[in-house]
Amino acid sequence: MQLLNASGCLDALTAPDVASSLDAFVTKTVTPEPREGNTPVRIAETDFGMLNAIGLANPGRDVFVRDVLPRLCDALDVPIWVSVGGFTAREYAETCEQLARDEVACVELNLSCPNVDEAPESAAEIVRACRDVTAKPLYAKVSPHSWDMGETVRAIEAAGADGLSLVNTLRGTTLDARLRPTLSRGTGGYSGPALRPVALAAVLAARRATSLPIVGMGGVETGRHALELIACGATHIALGTVLFADPDAPTRVRTELAAEIKSLGSGSAEDVFGVALDAVASEVNSATR
Repeated sequence: MQLLNASGCLDALTAPDVASSLDAFVTKTVTPEPREGNTPVRIAETDFGMLNAIGLANPGRDVFVRDVLPRLCDALDVPIWVSVGGFTAREYAETCEQLARDEVACVELNLSCPNVDEAPESAAEIVRACRDVTAKPLYAKVSPHSWDMGETVRAIEAAGADGLSLVNTLRGTTLDARLRPTLSRGTGGYSGPALRPVALAAVLAARRATSLPIVGMGGVETGRHALELIACGATHIALGTVLFADPDAPTRVRTELAAEIKSLGSGSAEDVFGVALDAVASEVNSATR
């Protein structure tokens, strides 16, 4: 089991010690052209999490490859995953082609950002276009809005993905005292504790459909939360919103996870991997007898 950060939730150049406490660092999403992102207000706290509508602000892939990536390599001693975004399958593929470098350990395809217009092609079509131009490991970051997660996952696997990242944020809105949307864009990506049951359900459904590695994320704040995602079939865990408030979260969650596993009488995360899936299968089999 590896511990990562959710893309966009950690600036490794500002906090290299925090990034280096992970097993791999995931960059902010890189797009073909520079993006200033959405107009402020772009972040709003909620009762049970956070809304963000950053809008994929980034310097663009040319500057990233030339300036940002070398600085990350100098600052970190962990593998670097690059999150890639775009507005057509061709744009995703062109960026992946440019990232075919030794410094890049993995590419995470951001297929589900709620704060920008999505590419017209399906997730599977984008994965296939990227698979055609790179041998790098490709992880597809999938929206929790998918009505049939199993069908989505099977299509992505058939297109050539090497793994999945589940889940991205949900779309949400908050209103201010004047009953107007708090965020300038109106809606944003909802993350934090309330996203956790959604993430568990998505990982459970995906694991029933595939044997691909899954990075589980969504509302993870403790070792117990990480354990539950593993029990649903997550191979790795990513921390997101918690990193804004607790930079020591990677070390703490790893310690808590080990304690949770020990309290169950197990020796490792592998011992509890998929046990929730096994329980669901048993109930289904019982109900059909």
